Amino acid sequence: MYVLGIETSCDETAAAVVDADRRILSNIVLTQLEDHRPYGGVVPEVAARAHLKHLTPIVRKALAEAGLNLADIDGVAATAGPGLIGGVMVGTTAAKAMAFAAGKPFLAINHLEGHALTPRLTDDVAFPYLLLLVSGGHCQLLIVEGVGRYRRLGTTMDDAVGEAFDKVAKCLGLGYPGGPALERAAADGDPESYDLPRPLIGRAGCEFSFSGLKTAVRQIVDRQPPGPLTYSVVADLAASFQAAAADALADRTGNALAIARKYLAQQEKGLGLTALVVAGGVAANRTIRTRLAALAETDGLPFVAPPLALCTDNGAMIAWAGVERLRLGLVDGLDARARPRWPLDPDATPVAGAGVKA
Repeated sequence: MYVLGIETSCDETAAAVVDADRRILSNIVLTQLEDHRPYGGVVPEVAARAHLKHLTPIVRKALAEAGLNLADIDGVAATAGPGLIGGVMVGTTAAKAMAFAAGKPFLAINHLEGHALTPRLTDDVAFPYLLLLVSGGHCQLLIVEGVGRYRRLGTTMDDAVGEAFDKVAKCLGLGYPGGPALERAAADGDPESYDLPRPLIGRAGCEFSFSGLKTAVRQIVDRQPPGPLTYSVVADLAASFQAAAADALADRTGNALAIARKYLAQQEKGLGLTALVVAGGVAANRTIRTRLAALAETDGLPFVAPPLALCTDNGAMIAWAGVERLRLGLVDGLDARARPRWPLDPDATPVAGAGVKA
C-alpha cells in the first residue's frame, strides 16, 4: 500500500510517499523562510501563493524519488486543517484533483493527527500513549487511544509554547524563525541567570500558560540600558526562558501521566500507557527533549520523539496518517472541506482564556 501525502497548512510545501511497511520512499519539503523573513512571521497570502506555485513540481519530485507513478498510488492524503485556510485549500484541492483523475481514494487528514501518529511511523508505538503536542500554534496533552480517537487532557490558556518561543526570540532581536535561533543563543547562556516565572507549576491539572513568562522576558529587556542588547544578556535570557518553558512542560506532562493512568485503569480493556511521546515543531528543541526523557525514565515509560526532520511540518506524517486511515477504510469524499480549525478531541471542555487554538 502506497500513499501520497501533501502538506500545505503553513509555510512548508511538502509531499511524500510512504508505504504500509513504514518505509518513507520520499519526503520533499520546500521551506518558505526567505519569503516570510522580511515580515518577521508567516504572511498567509504569501504562503498560499507560494504553495500554488511550488506544489505540482514538489509532488512530481516525490513520486519520482519513490519510483512510482500516480497510477501506482493507493490513496492521496492531504492536510485538510487546521491551518492557514488559503494554503490548506491549495493542498486539498490539488489532492482531490489527483485522486479523482487517478480513480484513487482521497483522505482528508487532520494536521495534528499527522503529528500524533508520527511515532507509529518512526517507532511503531502501540496504542495507547500520552502525547505532548507542541508547535507554533498548538500546545496540548492527549491520550492517543487509536486512529481518530483522542482524549485531550490539557491545552494552553493563552499562547502556544512555539508562539512564545518565536515572540521571545523577536524581543531579543534573534530574527525569524525564532525557535531555532533562540535555542542556538541559549547554548551560550546561563539558564539560572534570570529568575523567570514557571506558570502553573505545582498546580493540579494539565493546562498551560506562557503569556506571563513571555511578558517577564519583555520587562527585563525594557530595563536594559538604551541601545542593542549585549550578546551575553541575549544568551542568558534565552537560556533562562528555555529552561522555564521546559520546566513548565515537564510539570504539566507529569500531571497528565498520572491522570492518563487513572483514566486507562477505569477502561474495560485495562490497557496501560505504552510510551510518552512528544511531537510537533517544538519537539525539535533538545532541552525540552532532555527534560521529557528524564520524566519518562522516572515514570518507567519509554520516551519517543521523532527525528528532527519529522518534528516540523512534512508530507511523510500526512502520508502515514493516510496509510493508517486507508487500511481502516476511513476514506473521505471529494466534498470534504478545508478547515482553519479542527480539534482532535471535539468533545474536550473549552479552556477559559483568550487566544486558545483548537
